[in-house]
Amino acid sequence: MSVTTRPEAPGRPEKAPGRPRPRVLSVLREVPHTGLIAVLLLVVVFTAVQSETFATDRNIVNILSQISVDAVLAAGLTLLMTAGGMDFSMGGNVAVTAAVAAKLLAGGHATSSAVLVALLLGTAIGLVNGLVVTFTRVAPFVATLASATLLDGVALLVHDGSTISIGTRMSALGNGKVLDIPYLLMVAVLVLLATALVLRFTVFGRDAFAIGGNEHVARLSGIDVTARKLTLYGLTGTLSGLAGLMLLSRLGSSSPGGTAGLSLQLAVVAAVVIGGTSLAGGYGTVVGTALGLVLLGVVANALNLLDFSSNYQPVSVGAVLLVAAVANETHKARASRP
Repeated sequence: MSVTTRPEAPGRPEKAPGRPRPRVLSVLREVPHTGLIAVLLLVVVFTAVQSETFATDRNIVNILSQISVDAVLAAGLTLLMTAGGMDFSMGGNVAVTAAVAAKLLAGGHATSSAVLVALLLGTAIGLVNGLVVTFTRVAPFVATLASATLLDGVALLVHDGSTISIGTRMSALGNGKVLDIPYLLMVAVLVLLATALVLRFTVFGRDAFAIGGNEHVARLSGIDVTARKLTLYGLTGTLSGLAGLMLLSRLGSSSPGGTAGLSLQLAVVAAVVIGGTSLAGGYGTVVGTALGLVLLGVVANALNLLDFSSNYQPVSVGAVLLVAAVANETHKARASRP
C-alpha cells in the first residue's frame, strides 16, 4: 500500500514563515510612559482650547519655573527610591533650611555663609535619616515621616510665629534670566540631567538599581550597601537644602506654614510615582519623573487659568496620580506580554 500526497494547487505558493507586520498598538507598547504622555496630551489640548493664554511662551516658561523646586527634590527622590529607599522629610528639610538661611540673611550674614550653612544643614538632616534607616532597621517610611513632623516643628520654632524677609538678597537667583530662561529652571534641568547620567552611566547608579532589586544579593556581590545608602540619603538632604535656597530666593521670604513642608513633599512623591519609579525599588526613570512634574504643573496652571477654586488643587493631584498610575501599570502589563 502506497501513500501519495496531493500536489499543491497551482498559484498557491506555500507561505514562508516570517514576523507579522508591526501594528500601531504593538509599536506604542514599546514606547515608555505611553499612558503618562497620553494623559498629559489630553490635559494640554483641553486647556489650550479653553484658554488662549495657556500655549504662550510666557506661560510655558512660568509653568516650568513653578516646578523647578519640585524638580530638584524629585531628582534626589528618584535616585533614592530606585535603591529601595524613601524620604518623606524632604519637604520639612526645605522648610528648615529656608528658614535658617532667611534668619542668617536677615541678621546681616553674608549670602555665601547662608548658602553654605543651608546646604550643610540639609545634608546633615539627610544623613541622620540614613543612619536611622540603615542601623536601626526602622522602615524608611516610618523613620522619615517622623522626621518630617519633627522638622515642620523646628521650622515653626525658627520662625517664632513671624515671616522672615530677606529683601532683595538672592533675588538674582530667584528672578534672574538668561535668554528669557530663569536661573531656577536652569538649575532644575542641570540637576535632573546629572541624576539621569548618574543612573545610566555610573557604577553608583548601577549599584542603586542592584540594591533596590535585592539588597541581600547586592551585598553578597560586593557592594557596600551601608555606604551607598548613607550617600543617597545625604544627597537627598543636600538637594533639599538647594531646593530650600531656591524657594527662598523666589519668594524673598520664609514664612511659617508656607509652601514647603508636607504639601510640597506629597507633590514630589506624586510626580516620582506618576513617572513610573517603583516604590519597591529596583526601577527608576528620570524622564518619567520629569513628565510627572510637568503633568502636575500643567494641571495646577490649568486650574488657575480656568478660574477653578484653589481647593481643587489637592483633588486634581490625587486624581491625576490615580489615573496616571493606572495608565502606567496597564502599559507595563501589556508591554510584558509576549
